[in-house]
Amino acid sequence: MNDRPPARRGRPRSETARLRVLAAARELLEERGLPGLTVEGIAARAGVGKPTIYRHWPNAQAVAMDAFLDGTQADAPGAGRGLALPALRRQLAAIAAAFASPAGRSTAAMIAAAQNDSELAKVFRNRFIMTSRESGRALLSRAIAEGAVWADADLEVALDLIYAPLYFRLLIGHGPLDSGFTDALLDLALEGLHASPR
Repeated sequence: MNDRPPARRGRPRSETARLRVLAAARELLEERGLPGLTVEGIAARAGVGKPTIYRHWPNAQAVAMDAFLDGTQADAPGAGRGLALPALRRQLAAIAAAFASPAGRSTAAMIAAAQNDSELAKVFRNRFIMTSRESGRALLSRAIAEGAVWADADLEVALDLIYAPLYFRLLIGHGPLDSGFTDALLDLALEGLHASPR
């Protein structure tokens, strides 16, 4: 006879609470921006105690960064559908759209103010910039296999050429970050990538 209690279904309670905290932080970022984001406000909106938040994050800014990154990764267009270059174009447009939102603008301001070696900067670099680059690398490799990009293209240089202007415009804010910009950026990069190497 088995006297063990039945296993619980669904996510563990701590994971459910974590997801509620991230959703609350995203909502508050959209409504109030970074200056209006506090641990107290996030806890109240999520229906959890402050200790639950401090168990996972050191402060409200860290919650905001995780909330934004989780949201952008959930909304990222599928890279596996269709031809590689249109998928890359969708990825760049999705990055631009994410940062055009109020939460994205608040996150950009937070990144711009952070020191390069801070935990926030490291999280953004590792979870967003490097993840985006790796997706871009896979798409460019597929584009080579499809014959849309020349086979000897230096992928590291190509990735810098495509992604660096995006982050520069994000942080400096000297022009709009939208699909018009990302389309023009990719078109210009592809002019070189379509050509035969010298």
